[in-house]
Amino acid sequence: MTAQLATGPRAGSPSTLYRGGVLHCPSDPTATALLVRDGRIVWLGTDDAAPAADRVVELAGALVTPAFVDAHVHCTDTGLARSGLELSAARSAEQVLDRVAEFAAGLPGDAVVLGHGWDESAWSDGRLPAAAELDRAAGGRRVYLSQASIHSALVSSALLAAAPAARDAEGFDAAGWLRRDAHHVVREVALGSVSAAQRAAAQRAALARAAELGIASVHECGGPGTSDEADFTSVLALSGAGLPEVYGYWGELLGAARARELGAVGAGGDLYADGALGSRTAHVSAPYADGEPEARGHGYVSAEQVRDHLVDCAEHGMQGGFHAIGDAALATVVAGFAGAAGVLGVDRLRAARHRVEHAELMDKRLIAAFVEYGIVASMQPAFDRLWGGERQMYAARLGVARSLESNPMGAMHGVGVPLAFGSDSPVTPLDPWGSVRAAVSHFNPVHRMSVPAAFAAHTRGGWSALPPRPRGSGLPAEGVLARGAAATFAVWSTPAGTRRGLPVLVAEDPQVWGPEDPTPLPVCRRTVLRGDVIFEEGGS
Repeated sequence: MTAQLATGPRAGSPSTLYRGGVLHCPSDPTATALLVRDGRIVWLGTDDAAPAADRVVELAGALVTPAFVDAHVHCTDTGLARSGLELSAARSAEQVLDRVAEFAAGLPGDAVVLGHGWDESAWSDGRLPAAAELDRAAGGRRVYLSQASIHSALVSSALLAAAPAARDAEGFDAAGWLRRDAHHVVREVALGSVSAAQRAAAQRAALARAAELGIASVHECGGPGTSDEADFTSVLALSGAGLPEVYGYWGELLGAARARELGAVGAGGDLYADGALGSRTAHVSAPYADGEPEARGHGYVSAEQVRDHLVDCAEHGMQGGFHAIGDAALATVVAGFAGAAGVLGVDRLRAARHRVEHAELMDKRLIAAFVEYGIVASMQPAFDRLWGGERQMYAARLGVARSLESNPMGAMHGVGVPLAFGSDSPVTPLDPWGSVRAAVSHFNPVHRMSVPAAFAAHTRGGWSALPPRPRGSGLPAEGVLARGAAATFAVWSTPAGTRRGLPVLVAEDPQVWGPEDPTPLPVCRRTVLRGDVIFEEGGS
């Protein structure tokens, strides 16, 4: 792909013509070029019919698609994970300790060792490093190592000493694996050691990485227990400043007014109805297969609280939502929606387009309720790729049958549940085409989606998951290549080729679909947000 200045007279505002490409434009499948002016696509067609422009970009056969939206991220955590201690490849307590020791050796004596990504379900013996072992490995430094789900952490004795309130909180374990409220206490202390400059650098790094991957917008999910208000607002302040746009969701119960004050578009996101499967804190109806007898996780809200939160959102004109993973938590949320419908009416509830994040353990009754109340399911296909199937973490936690029925994206899409895909980064990496492929190659064939449907959920679906726009707003369409739509798109090389305007993402043989699929994924060459280039391969 090369860029050049066009010759000839200029008429009107500056414009850029992209030509010689393959365009994902179902309304005009023959289109090979598009013209951008004032942040919008003002023309689409074939190269030979292209109008004059101030600047011409030669696509040289590259694919152009709407840019991705990641509908659930944590920018600070993502940036810190990129520069911190990565533990997803660790396969034993000894490997964790070795990596802590190596990483800590390069830090000042008063630094906090921040690590992320360990998952003991993939270890041979499941033994976790104890707090005292972490002290020794880190040379006495404070250590905070978040589990892959970020709903629990391994911490050192030194960090426990700096967070005495954790000892009296639910989820405390003197051995050092903290969950629930105890985890929130130590997390606040650990992340409080990060300076404002470090936070800003981490946020910028995360957003820059998103742009490199063809992501032009992210939904930042914060709230008490996840991030503080200063962290949340500092991420929002970076929105669109040469980086992807950031739309914030603040997850505080009955906090619609506060969410609006903070600049959030919705009072939801990380508003926890339960925890996570990896930490055995997701609220499930049947006991965990690998936990204590009758252990079913934890529900953090009641149906009445869900109802009241949705009514509060209606009173303040805000979109609402909840984090809910286990089927018991989802049943509580759905009961709360039924209660809110009794107060507000179903039509008003549906019009608000409220969201549920994750929605992993769904059944037919829960799916029907999502359809009835117009609930947007903000889901992460990589969860199935990394933890689903017959031999991974879900199977260990839930048993094979429940594992294969988890994350039923295809079934939900098939009956009309609105879907918005994301990564929950750093829980799973920013990887939009990988997420599309994960939805297409779900371990359970019943729950697979087509490439166009999964792609739409990761592009148009992310824009549709935002609060409804006022009628007659005059705002451009998002997530499509069409005349009058926002000029927000990405340019890709496609080593495996294209098919009907989208990349080939999976092997021809469905038997090899999944984590080991050898099909190379597309590589982003340029990301454009409302006409402005926010990433260009080889750019400074």
